Amino acid sequence: MAVELADVQAAAERLRGHVLDTPCVESRTLGQIVGCRVFLKFENLQFTASFKERGALNKLLALSEAGVRGVVAASAGNHAQGVAHHAQRLGMRAVIVMPLHTPTVKVERTRGFGAEVVLHGETFDDARAHALEIAAAQGLHFVHPFDDALVIAGQGTIGLEMLQAQPDLDTLVIAVGGGGLISGIATAVRALQPGMQIIGVQTARFPAMVNTIKGTQHPQGSSTIAEGIAVGQPGQITRELIRQRVDDLVLVDEGDIEQAIVMLLEIEKTLVEGAGAAGLAALLKEPARFAGQKVGLVLCGGNIDPLLLAAILERGMVRAGRLARIRVAARDTPGVLARITGIVAEAGANIDEVHHQRAFSTLSVQSVEVELVLQTRNRAHVEEVVQRLTAAGLDARTD
Repeated sequence: MAVELADVQAAAERLRGHVLDTPCVESRTLGQIVGCRVFLKFENLQFTASFKERGALNKLLALSEAGVRGVVAASAGNHAQGVAHHAQRLGMRAVIVMPLHTPTVKVERTRGFGAEVVLHGETFDDARAHALEIAAAQGLHFVHPFDDALVIAGQGTIGLEMLQAQPDLDTLVIAVGGGGLISGIATAVRALQPGMQIIGVQTARFPAMVNTIKGTQHPQGSSTIAEGIAVGQPGQITRELIRQRVDDLVLVDEGDIEQAIVMLLEIEKTLVEGAGAAGLAALLKEPARFAGQKVGLVLCGGNIDPLLLAAILERGMVRAGRLARIRVAARDTPGVLARITGIVAEAGANIDEVHHQRAFSTLSVQSVEVELVLQTRNRAHVEEVVQRLTAAGLDARTD
C-alpha cells in the first residue's frame, strides 16, 4: 500500500512542535444522549481551525527539503489555509484555487496567510482542474488535499494521538470527503489496534466514496452545509486504503449534521463546521449501532460562515421547540391583539415577531389572522400556549 505505519510515525516526528497535539476527551453529556461513551478529538483547535494543516505541513516540509519554492493547491477552505499558513512560514509562494461559493470566512483567512487566492468553478473538482492548469503554466508544485501519500501520513498522526490518549476505544467514526483523513487514521490504527472498528461518514449529498466502495448509485447533490467533505471524485490512493482498512461507510442527512453542530456548540461549547459534526451526526442517526461502545470522533474543522451558523442555530431552536410559530384566527375587534398577546405572556412565552394579517388572509373580512413567532422552553410549552389560546375561544394552531 502507498502509506504504512512507518510513514505516519515519520510524519509525527516531522510535525512535532509545529502543530497541536489536540485534546481527546470524553463528553459525558453527549454520551448520555446517544447511549454510548463519546470521546472527542478537538482538531478545530489547531491554528487554522482544522486537521488539514497536518498533511499540508508534512508535504511542504518534504518539498522544501527538495528545493521547491512555489506550490499551488485546490481546496474548499481548510486545506487552503493549511497550505497557505505553512507555506508562508517556510518562505514558499502559495497559489490557492477555491470554488466560487466557498464561505467568505475561509477565503479571507486564506488570503490573510499570504496566499494568492483564485476563485474558480462550482465544485472542488472544477477548482482542482484549474489548479493543475496553473501548476503546469507557472511551474508550481501541486499539493493535493487528500490523494497524496505524504498528506495522508500527516493526517494519520491524529490516529496516533487518539490511541495514546484513549487506547481502549471500540470504534472510530471519521468524516470522509476525498478520504485523506480516514485513510491516514486507519493506517495507524490498523497497525496498532487491528480490532478497532473504523467507520467513515459522508453527507448524503456527496456520497462519492460510498458509491465507489460499495458499488451503490446514490445521486450527488449540488450543495451541502458540510462543504469540507463535498468531494465528487474520491482519490485513487485513498479509495484503496479505505477498501483495505475501513470497516464501513455510512451516509448522514443535512438535518443530522445541523443538529450535531448545535449540540456541540450548546453542550461542549465548541464550534465546528459541517464536516466537523459528521461523526456525531452518524451517532445521532443510528444510536443503536453504537450503543454501549467507546466511540472516538474527530472534530475535524471549525471554519464555518457566521451567517450559516446563525441560520443553523435558528433552525435548531425550531426543532427543539424553543422557537415556534403560532397562527391565531379571531374576530377583528378593538383590543383583540392585546388579548392574544396577554394570553401568550401569561403562558410565559416571549414574543419575537408579530404579523397582523388582514388583506392576505383567507378568513372572512370581519376576521384577522395573527401570526406569532415565540421564544418558548420546549415543545410541551408550545402546546401549553396553544391550549391557553384555544381555551380563551381563539382558533390557534402551530405550523
